[in-house]
Amino acid sequence: MQIISGTKDFQLEGPTALAIGKFDGVHLGHQKLLRELIRRKEEGMTTAIFTFHPAPDRFFGIGDGKVLTTEEEKRDLFDRLGIDILIEYPFDRETADTPPEDFVRGILRDRMHAAYVAAGPDLSYGRKGKGDFALLRAIAAEDGFEAECIEKLRIDGKAVSSTRVRDLLRRGDMEDAARCLGRPYSIAGPIRHGREIGRRIGIPTINQIPDPDKLLPPLGVYFSQVTVEGRKLYGMTNIGMRPTVSGSGKITAETHLFNFSGDLYGEQAVTDLLHFRRPEQHFADLEALREAMEADIRAGKELYRL
Repeated sequence: MQIISGTKDFQLEGPTALAIGKFDGVHLGHQKLLRELIRRKEEGMTTAIFTFHPAPDRFFGIGDGKVLTTEEEKRDLFDRLGIDILIEYPFDRETADTPPEDFVRGILRDRMHAAYVAAGPDLSYGRKGKGDFALLRAIAAEDGFEAECIEKLRIDGKAVSSTRVRDLLRRGDMEDAARCLGRPYSIAGPIRHGREIGRRIGIPTINQIPDPDKLLPPLGVYFSQVTVEGRKLYGMTNIGMRPTVSGSGKITAETHLFNFSGDLYGEQAVTDLLHFRRPEQHFADLEALREAMEADIRAGKELYRL
């Protein structure tokens, strides 16, 4: 996948099938829309996604700034879905002040050579977000390209959206979040050296530091599955500040891998959070911590029949 980032000066070869949006989470609703692009790819069009960087809500300081998918995760997901080109268009005061008509004609039509544009019903673009799908469809009809509104995907009668996934994560409902995402919610990153407290009590862990922009579910213990060195290993992951052994205030993800021994330091790992086991706790001493972790391990192995 070609990535065009940090510049407003670009020109694509047409014809292009494209989608516009933030695509935070790249959930099943987003994937439904992106499948329409892939259909056009089979007809000979180049597939492209147009996003802003930074996202407008972050630029204007709206919300907490946390994301379901980091920039790197989003790029990887788009690539695996078969997208040809990703535009990460600089969002600044000039971009924010672009009239909606100029955005459609100047960027989508003239620079991206759009032949087909897929968008959701809540599409918003241009100065003060005044551009909507009705305007896009009107300009498309005038200028000779196709604009299609893709209705939201529904699960259990409710629309799948980034907001819905966020709400599920904040409640620790990892199963329903995975249903909306089409995959488990995960933390990715290198395995780092820790304080080796787990090794001292006979329960070694691998340690990851979540991206500071990543939205995390409630602090606590999760049953998980880790992909590392091409292998998938079940385990239990503590997301938290390690109140029993550390007062650093830094959030880490520490995973004990079931039925595994070995050195994985420096390896890249993806930790899928499958099920919320319990909130993070402060224990009186390391022995109490060890006993709780052993109970968690027994429950995890029983759940996954290991």
